[in-house]
Amino acid sequence: MNIKPLVALALTAALAACTHAPLRNPKASWVPSPNQDARRALVIVLHYTQQDSVEESLETLRTANSQGKVSAHYLLGKDGRLYQLVADEARAWHAGGGRWGTITDLNSASIGIEIDNNGVAPYPDVQIEALIALLEDLTTRLRIPKTQIIGHSDLAPTRKVDPGAHFPWKRLHDAGFGIWPSGELVDAPAGFDPWLAMAALGYPLADRPAALRAFRMRFRAIPATQTQPAEPDAEDLRILYALSRNLVQ
Repeated sequence: MNIKPLVALALTAALAACTHAPLRNPKASWVPSPNQDARRALVIVLHYTQQDSVEESLETLRTANSQGKVSAHYLLGKDGRLYQLVADEARAWHAGGGRWGTITDLNSASIGIEIDNNGVAPYPDVQIEALIALLEDLTTRLRIPKTQIIGHSDLAPTRKVDPGAHFPWKRLHDAGFGIWPSGELVDAPAGFDPWLAMAALGYPLADRPAALRAFRMRFRAIPATQTQPAEPDAEDLRILYALSRNLVQ
């Protein structure tokens, strides 16, 4: 009998077991408790690549861009093909500085999805259908709330504009993901505080005009480059009031 393959198989199994064994402090006695859970993502962040091809983006996400090393968990091609670059349980470098609600380290608390799009072109149907399928898998398997699907611009409104004004947020919501105002939009009551409503949704308000531009880009498809009022207008108030009512239902 040739025992070499058996030895190799046993060695491989042993190495695999070591790879998945929990890290233990050698200074402490290991007394494991069953009362634990794996650290997991709470949010999914959507980006566009702002590049010309999926091949170019695969190279960038495995090396660096002008700001340094960058990565994401997934890259979604225009044809709907899906690539995974970082394991779900690992920390990808996609969000950078910013915050969403009380979360200040989004890289540690999120799954990053890069979508092959140059920032100008519309998103193909096949690409959005593939994204919806991916979101269904991630939110189910990783137990991420389906409402917690945000754009890079939402968490970093002073720096980022992706996934841009062309991204079909309502279509995602119709498929069960993210948030969108439901029902007929009505005027907000007297005393309604739009900034408090934006903060309740998760928007960082250190730069209120920037946060408002990100909000309008997502819910009104107004490009961030367009000149805009620095204070919420009547339509902003109606949308925020509708979203606020959804929060308490």
